[in-house]
Amino acid sequence: MVEALLFVGLLVAVFVGFNIGGSSTGVAFGPAVGSDVLGKLAAAALMTGFALLGGWTLGREVVAKMGGEIVPQNEFTLAASVAVLFFVGLALLVSNTFGVPASTSMTAVGAIAGLGLAHGSLDAGVMLEIISWWIVAPVIAFWVCAVIGRYVYPYLDAWLKLDRSPGALVALDRNGGVPRPRLGPNTTYREFGSTVLVVVVACYMAFSAGASNVANAVAPLVGNGALEMNTGILIAGGAIGLGAFTIARRTLDTVGNDLTQLPILAALIVETVSASLISFLSAIGIPASLAVSATMCIVGLGWGRATRTVTIGEALSGGEAPKVSVNALAAEREDEVPKMGEEAPDELSAQDLFDPGTTGRVIFFWMLTPSLSAIASYALFSADII
Repeated sequence: MVEALLFVGLLVAVFVGFNIGGSSTGVAFGPAVGSDVLGKLAAAALMTGFALLGGWTLGREVVAKMGGEIVPQNEFTLAASVAVLFFVGLALLVSNTFGVPASTSMTAVGAIAGLGLAHGSLDAGVMLEIISWWIVAPVIAFWVCAVIGRYVYPYLDAWLKLDRSPGALVALDRNGGVPRPRLGPNTTYREFGSTVLVVVVACYMAFSAGASNVANAVAPLVGNGALEMNTGILIAGGAIGLGAFTIARRTLDTVGNDLTQLPILAALIVETVSASLISFLSAIGIPASLAVSATMCIVGLGWGRATRTVTIGEALSGGEAPKVSVNALAAEREDEVPKMGEEAPDELSAQDLFDPGTTGRVIFFWMLTPSLSAIASYALFSADII
């Protein structure tokens, strides 16, 4: 019976990691694949390697926090561990059904908190620390990107010039005994450097995804001793890689070509800020959502770009909607960057970059999924069904 339950737990853990790999690969490498910098196989391979690296290093702190600090390790019986992982899988289903980036980390913590409340073993101090960071982290993500969007973005775009030129980025020079790589016929050093930057930032995003998400797949099983830490991380990393090589192909197409209208520079800013924030939280053992941080970065960047034509006071007071150029998040050249407070010729209301209604719906589901997870978990464990 124990072996069968452990097998079920491993299956659920692999299912969770598989779905995390499918969704996180698109978020991390969608811009690189969509701009033809990387192929899908290369993106999947890099995602697998860097997600495993993130889990193997910073991810240990998150596994330890979720697997034995929110509630004592002895609370994680095999049955309880399987139930917690089930709620994480349920969060993925809710996320996919409603098209909202629900947080598997927050849902997993909610399920563990429900277990602790039902048995009177919840560490309130640890839980308060985690919830505090859940509130603070999205605010930090929003305002960092808002400042970048308002004051820095146009000048970065004019300097980096991330547009791809026609032809190969790198070619082989066969003049001589040994072929040597050189820049393509139309490639500048700036273009080559910016292309390398796209790949580096995508790998950084994959690293942070692994650091924050391996715990979602295996923390309960590690917490109850069914798996050793290293074994659990390898299983989670392998499951993420399996998702990267299979179902991530669709998310790469969606994020890279269909879903987002962000140009490469905006995507790089979003990825860098959100990955840095999640890596920091993982290093201090806080299970947090990469999807939540990335979404708030997008909202903040759009809001910052939309308010370049007004003062901060006017923007915060909710007066007349600020105007921005039609390509407000697209390429701008240095001699075309409007000064602060000036309006560009082709105007678009700020609502095209920042939709309060959509933002409110997303935030509502962020709060709903961990709350439902905690309530359902509390009801399940209070009833002593398992």
